[in-house]
Amino acid sequence: MNESLYKYHRQKLEQLMAEIGCKNLEELSRLSGLSSWQLQRVRHGLIAKLSSESLVKLANALQLPVSDLLAHFQIPTMGTEDHSGELKILEQEYQNLQQKLDKQKEELAAEFQRQSIEAIESWLVQWPTAEAVARKNPDLAAVKILSLVKPIMQLLERWGVQPIHSVGDHVGYDPQIHQLIDGQAEIGTPVLVRYRGYRHGEKLLYRARVSLIKVEMPEIQPAETENVTA
Repeated sequence: MNESLYKYHRQKLEQLMAEIGCKNLEELSRLSGLSSWQLQRVRHGLIAKLSSESLVKLANALQLPVSDLLAHFQIPTMGTEDHSGELKILEQEYQNLQQKLDKQKEELAAEFQRQSIEAIESWLVQWPTAEAVARKNPDLAAVKILSLVKPIMQLLERWGVQPIHSVGDHVGYDPQIHQLIDGQAEIGTPVLVRYRGYRHGEKLLYRARVSLIKVEMPEIQPAETENVTA
């Protein structure tokens, strides 16, 4: 490469670095994760030789879309058709990589949520019952911490964790979402919710634990007989 082209690419890179307050290649190397050798190739006009992953890193460090980064290093005196094929390939690789990174981000977020929910499983099931008891007895010291738990429940709601019933609800028994604490019941039998269940999106996390509602039959008094005298 002749001196004028090298100067053009070097000045272009320095201009982009100055816009983000980057003072030298060593700092840019730390920001982007690219080696000094890779950055020297960019200064020599060989940006198209970088892998799509390296392009994404450099573009992120310079706070630019990849397409804009590539456009900055096109040589004005050359016909863009000379490199249009390479640029299209790079842009397609970038799009594929971006989609892959987005998918990985979603998968990591879902895995983090799953592990977090598993870690607090016991608390998640037991707390609503303890909360219901505390609200019925405002003199208990535990009632003072109810408001502290609210942010956790709001976070779970944002994650898509939805409760199945509330403690104390009377509902019809459904084996799909209910777990009987004891005894047996037919579908639709009235039951009392003892422990709340949960869904996470479309997935059932925990069935609501329920118990049969004991119906006390009224005592039948013997009918009084009336003496009939002839």
